[in-house]
Amino acid sequence: MKFGVHSFIWTADFSPADFPLLPRLKAAGFDGVELPLFQPATYPAAEIRRAVEAAGLECTFSVVMIEGLNTISGDADVRARTRQYLADCIKTIADTGSKLMVGPLYSPVGYLPGRRRNADEWNAAVETFQALGPVAEENGVTLALEPLNRFETYFLNTVDDGVQLCDEIGHPRVGLLVDTFHANIEEKNIADAYRRAARHLKHVHTCENDRGAPGSGHVEWNDVFAALRDIGYDGWFTIESFGFALGGISAAASIWRDLAKSPDDIAFEGVKYLRKAVGC
Repeated sequence: MKFGVHSFIWTADFSPADFPLLPRLKAAGFDGVELPLFQPATYPAAEIRRAVEAAGLECTFSVVMIEGLNTISGDADVRARTRQYLADCIKTIADTGSKLMVGPLYSPVGYLPGRRRNADEWNAAVETFQALGPVAEENGVTLALEPLNRFETYFLNTVDDGVQLCDEIGHPRVGLLVDTFHANIEEKNIADAYRRAARHLKHVHTCENDRGAPGSGHVEWNDVFAALRDIGYDGWFTIESFGFALGGISAAASIWRDLAKSPDDIAFEGVKYLRKAVGC
């Protein structure tokens, strides 16, 4: 297993100015960093790759729908642009040397039309990711779709729905990211949810119930790690939290207060706890 941390803890959009953070992450016990990708056409992939590798780290990427994009839109042109955007993200991520693209890749965070999803939206998502599967395969990148809590999306909230969606997509390069923060809201039992996700589980976000440092809240970590051992998961345990004053990023995640003494504490105390909890 590998331990990662999202750069959103420190910055809204990781850039070369943030490269001094990378050796600090390595020294703290992280194996990798999760980076955001918003504009694949202008992303400095080669420069990012050199910096990450020089620090002795690996990277994964999180992607969200930027304005005007939505795989489940009723507008065919929007769906087509979104599919191309995600394909471009896959190719750019491959250029960084990364093998994993994760997040709520289906619709914008916070898009809540005030109703339940419908069959047309579901089918649109299936069709989009069926089309993207071969692109992911060609580039050696795996996609991990993330169920979010009901306050951030209406489309995909639970592991069971995520499993069904992946079953219908039916491509080995498309699976699930299960985040303990969202599961703590939506699942009856977080550990059991990981067991049900097993055959599609590609990535794990280790987030406390309030998005603070893992081990500082009420997530049942021992049960979670027991479940992950039971299903043979050996991928990333990535801490995802958000800086306290990152403008739109903090607002999208509803971060209205300091979650710890400092952003560093979330990451550095969190990885100490996680390594001790899993025994490595």
